[in-house]
This record gives sequence, structure tokens and C-alpha cells, in this order.
Amino acid sequence: MEELIDRALEYASKNGKFAEVRYFSSERNSILMKNGTLSASGVSKDSGIGIRIINESIAFGATNSREWNKIKEEIDNIISKSRHNGRHSFSKEEPIKDEWEVSQKIKISNISFEEKIKRLKEIDSILQNENMGMRIISLNDNIENEILINSEGTQIRSKLPKLGFMFFMGYMENGSYEQGYFQLGYAGGYEALDEWRLEEVMKHESNVLKNAVKAKKIYEGKYDLIIGPEVSGIVAHESAGHPTESDRIMGREMAQAGESFIKKDDKGKKVGSEIVNLVDDPTINHSFGYYKYDRDGVKARKRYLYRNGIINEFLSNRESAGRLGLKSNGASRSSEWDKEPLVRMSTTYIEPRDYEFEEMIEDVKDGIYMKSFTEWNIDDIRFNEKYVGREAYHIINGEISEVIKRPVIETTTINFYSSMDAIGKDLEFVAGTCGKGDPMQGVDVWMGGPHVRLRGIYVR
Repeated sequence: MEELIDRALEYASKNGKFAEVRYFSSERNSILMKNGTLSASGVSKDSGIGIRIINESIAFGATNSREWNKIKEEIDNIISKSRHNGRHSFSKEEPIKDEWEVSQKIKISNISFEEKIKRLKEIDSILQNENMGMRIISLNDNIENEILINSEGTQIRSKLPKLGFMFFMGYMENGSYEQGYFQLGYAGGYEALDEWRLEEVMKHESNVLKNAVKAKKIYEGKYDLIIGPEVSGIVAHESAGHPTESDRIMGREMAQAGESFIKKDDKGKKVGSEIVNLVDDPTINHSFGYYKYDRDGVKARKRYLYRNGIINEFLSNRESAGRLGLKSNGASRSSEWDKEPLVRMSTTYIEPRDYEFEEMIEDVKDGIYMKSFTEWNIDDIRFNEKYVGREAYHIINGEISEVIKRPVIETTTINFYSSMDAIGKDLEFVAGTCGKGDPMQGVDVWMGGPHVRLRGIYVR
């Protein structure tokens, strides 16, 4: 295969100002269980070559053929497309030669199908014992191998193993129904199952639903609000990560995923209180969105999207950075070999500060603690947003009081971040699959943050 990759780059380079060849393979295993019964399982192996060529425009194509004549035919099609006028800016970056791999303490290849089923049945039995009437759990693993070479001299090889877990549960009592969803992800091996402490998580989430079905709604009004890391994460992802994607800001995603309330000249604009730092960082060890180099061959690094409440940096790939006259900050990702790399998030979170959780609580006379969410919604420009609590409590005179049912926050991005006056020192993450593009690409991400306190938020 490597001989074909080298040959493809040599041929494409002779017919383009820039050429890139990326070989990508994945081996995926998945299991889905419903109410203790195996519902679906699958093994898939897929591989192919994605090729980009720049002349008068950036052109992309892909093939999974291993016959040179068919590969050459696809390259010729890409060359032809690249000669039409269009977007053709690409940032100047240093070529990289490297090889990297994420370690596994318990290798994916060493865990049998029977062992996976056994672990899922153990998890399901916990939920069944907690009287969860509806239970869906899934486990999947994946090993991605990649070779990226381009005409500038970049040569990168990588191996990235990943593990994903999801549960969905529902509970009904006296005609009242509550449901919960949770997703975890890890770059590495099956050691994650122990690190996740799933038995503890399952029991806790079951109790959350049992308490929620009996809870009452709180009266509408303005409250001091404390949000947990799960809520911090979805807020960071949706109202900081997405609106700072440079392709969205410049209108490329307009008809697909929407636009942004941020404009290309908005760097330096205030969007929140001065304690607010919003980060996207693909370099956190074992994070679900981990990578050492992005799909353009640019070295990954930590990016401050909002810094001290100010718009600081846009997520960019080589194309969008070139159009802005900047260097790429390594945010180019694609889900498969036949998908064009786009500007994407990795691990997006509110950066911790120095507050203890108890300090935030004790200074609230009449407030709400929304630890997790059951529903969210945000508009196409990532400005008007809504979050509905799953696990939530009334705070009275500095103490957590009764459970409350589905408090609803409806606010704007700027109001949300501007209302923050205390940020905790803790930091937790949950996993997600972020969708973008046409054809749609789902990439693995982490979202998270610490506990955060906001003043005077309208809740109903």
C-alpha cells in the first residue's frame, strides 16, 4: 500500500502546486444491548486514500481502490477540478516527519467478544436492579491507522485506538417518566472500563431519575445558578467551540451547520466576564478527541477561544487560516478516508479557576444547582440557547435543598458568560459525537469544565 501512496503523491505533485495523499484505515467493533438482550453487534474494516490538490482551487477526491489505473483516474479527476477558479489559499506551514501512537494498558485486540458481552450484562444488571424499565447500553472500540504525506515534505504515521460507551435509561413511577443519557470516550485501551467506575455512575444516574420523577417544578424567576461540569461542557462546545470555527465565521458552513454570531473582525470583542477562559485542546492525554497532528499535518496545540472574557482565537485549518492570512492552529479533522478535512473541535471546556464547590454554594441565598442536563437547544448562529436540567436542586441559604424537576434556562451566549462570577478548580469531561459538513461527518469530542456560578439567570 505504501508504494501506491508514494506513487500517488509523485503523480499528483507533478500536476499541482500542492498535493497531499492521506491513507486512513479503521477497524471498528460495536455492541448494542437493549434491556439485557443483545440487540446488535458488528465488525467493520474500512480503508482508502483521500487526495487533495491545489491549482486554481482546492480539490478533494478519494478512492478505496488498490489498482494504480483507478487511483490515477481519480487523481486526474481531482486535477481537473483544481483547475477551476475557487478557494485556493493555504497557510504556509513547516513540514513535519514523525510517527506517533496512543498507548493501551489493556489492548483492544486482547478483549474477546464474549468478555465485552459479559461486561455489558454486568452493567445492565445494575440498572435492572435499580428498576430502570428502559435500558440501552452500547460499547464500541476502534483502531485508526493513518499515513499522511504531502508535496512539502510532511510524512506522518499514526495509530489511534479508541473506546466509547453510551447508556440511555428511562424510569416511570405513577405515570411520571424521566430519562437520562450519558456518553464516555477514551483514547487508549480497555483500561477505560475500570477508570470510568461504571457501577458507581449507573447507580448514581438511576437515583437521579428516581428522585426527578417525584420532584416539583420551581417557580419562575431570576436565580443565582451553579452548573456542573456536564452543563459547562455542552455550553462550551455549543456557544464557544462552534461559533469560533473559522469556516463557519466566513460563511462556508452557512447552508449546512449555520453561521456564527462572531464576525471575522471580532477578535478582542467582549463576550463574558474577565474570569472566563474557553479552551479547545486536542493534546490532553487519552481525551476522546486526541491527536498529535491534525489532518493537514499541523502540530496540535491548546487554543484559547475566549480569554479573560474576550474573543481571542478562531479554530482554523490550513484553508481558513490562509484566507485570514494566519498560521493554522491545527483544527483540521475528518471522520473517514473519503471525507474532506474541515475545521473541528477536539476537547472544549471552561478552564478551571480557584473556587471550591462549597464556597460557591455558601454564598447563594436562593438559587439552583443544575448538575446535568437532559435537553439543550441553540440557534444557527450559536447565540440564543436553552438548557433543561436532569439532576437539579434548590439552593436555600447556602445549602442544597430539595430536588427540582427540569429547570429550564433560556438565555444568550453573551449573557451566560457575562453572568459568571465564580469558577471552580475541579475539571471533568464527557464524550460526544459532533456532526458537521455535507456529507455529514461525526467526529469524537470531549466536552467539560468545572462547576461554575452565575448570578441573576432567568429560570423557569
